[in-house]
Amino acid sequence: TLEMLHLARRGGATRLLARSLSAAAGKPYAQLSVGVPKETVFLERRVSQTPETVAGLVKEGFVVKVERGAGAAAAFPDAAYVAAGAELVDAAGAFGASIVTKVAVPTAEEAKSIGDRTLIGFFWPAQHAELLQQMQDQKATVFAMDMIPRTLSRGQAYDALSSQANIAGYRAVIEAGNGFGRFFAGMMTAAGKVPPAKVLVIGGGVAGLSAITHAKNLGAIVRCFDVRSAVKEQAESLGATFLNVNFKEAGEGAGGYAKEMSPEWHAAAKAMLTKQCEEIDILITTALIPGRTAPIMFTKEMIAKMKPGSVTVDLAASNGGNIETTVKEKTVTTEGGVICIGHTDLNSRCASVSSTLYSRNVQKFLLSVGPMTTKTKGEWLVDHADPAVRGMMVVEQGSLMWPPPSPPAPKTPPKPAAPVVPVEALPPPPPEAAYISGAMNAAGASAGLLAFGAISPTAAFSHMTTVFALSTTVGYQVVWGVSPALHSPLMAATNAISGVTALGGMHLMGGGLMPQTSAQMLGAVATGISIINIVGGSAVTAKMLDHFKRPTDPAEFYHYYAAPVAGLVGGDANGNPL
Repeated sequence: TLEMLHLARRGGATRLLARSLSAAAGKPYAQLSVGVPKETVFLERRVSQTPETVAGLVKEGFVVKVERGAGAAAAFPDAAYVAAGAELVDAAGAFGASIVTKVAVPTAEEAKSIGDRTLIGFFWPAQHAELLQQMQDQKATVFAMDMIPRTLSRGQAYDALSSQANIAGYRAVIEAGNGFGRFFAGMMTAAGKVPPAKVLVIGGGVAGLSAITHAKNLGAIVRCFDVRSAVKEQAESLGATFLNVNFKEAGEGAGGYAKEMSPEWHAAAKAMLTKQCEEIDILITTALIPGRTAPIMFTKEMIAKMKPGSVTVDLAASNGGNIETTVKEKTVTTEGGVICIGHTDLNSRCASVSSTLYSRNVQKFLLSVGPMTTKTKGEWLVDHADPAVRGMMVVEQGSLMWPPPSPPAPKTPPKPAAPVVPVEALPPPPPEAAYISGAMNAAGASAGLLAFGAISPTAAFSHMTTVFALSTTVGYQVVWGVSPALHSPLMAATNAISGVTALGGMHLMGGGLMPQTSAQMLGAVATGISIINIVGGSAVTAKMLDHFKRPTDPAEFYHYYAAPVAGLVGGDANGNPL
């Protein structure tokens, strides 16, 4: 049993780890060979290496031995492997390589052919105790592609579970569409309206999100349900409606997987999902906890509530299924006319792309063993300091290395600093204070301007100085008095042009009460039109700025500026020229 294996392991664990950490020098790729045997498991059509990855391994220095016909079921002929630099061999030659790469878990006979060499592929050690013991007895080394640490960021390049789950989610939608008797998308035709299909996806992992994406792309109304609250945002970003259970319980488990939920939660979820069964047309389930029997989420009674012609696709069929009516490896129809699909070879039904992605995962992992930690390219070295290598290692030269050590506990956060005593904020000044201060400054400037006019040598000098001062003041207020986000280029240009024409018109008017010449008449007309434009533009700008005011903004008191303006105009009218 697994318990006995763990007990046998304890005595030499420390010695094995010390020996591995002091590993000898790596072995050059030129001295190693990679074997690619043909998969023999029922319905398995994938291959562990494609001509693309074979070419990459050969370029790095490996000798690659491919069993004849290994890639034929995935549309990779032997000629393509030869062109990539591989050697075509029989099964014994492929299993006799230094490193054997596989997709499916090896049979006992295949494991025997590997001998004491290295295997890289899916292994699922928790479910294959006898095979695990056999590999130990043979002194073999095993790296399980299903054991990649999910929390390791660079491990995404080796994450075969995700790459294959993505394809399975896509294929589940295709299989559902094949059995469904309507369109996914709704249509309006001359013959009448066809409603869109309603799809419910259970599980928001890689497979579930892939199913959501492709069902939505086909035009269906998609709903999603998952025990993990973090999935809600992801599902909604893809256009799905996330369903909630009226029961509070967190569903996040270790490594990003979902955990097993309480009976109370399951009762509340069952009530919600039963109601959904009455509405949906297609049900796709992906709820699966590695190494355990899949939880039953839909009973026969719940499936009986689905409409005739509805379809269910159970991606957890290989581990018992999430739907009670699922039959492994078969498609059955219930008495109520619901089509239940229990295929376990969804990836093999897309064998070419599945093999392409899986082979890239294997290739990238294989080329990282050694160079990732030693920084020496072209050499294979099993180094326990590499978290990917240690996490995926199941057996090393006959010694049991599974399960891997737990990751180090997170560092204790520092003690919080003593609370800072808040300082009482001073009460804000009254809103009119700023306006009173501005009015006083304007009054002082006006008095200074009048005094300057009184001591000016000539009226022309006083006039030019006044124009310069006014233009400087207006320009400053226009540019710096308004937030840049509120500038209106068209309004600013119009008011600027009007300001120029107004000043020019005032200059031509001559200072008399009524115009006496044609030039003065034109100046008066220009000044009048410009004033209308300036006043209208100011009114529009004021209304625009009002849209940005908040109820909490302080009141405005611009009427305080009336006093200095009146004083300035009155002083000029009394004979003090500006």
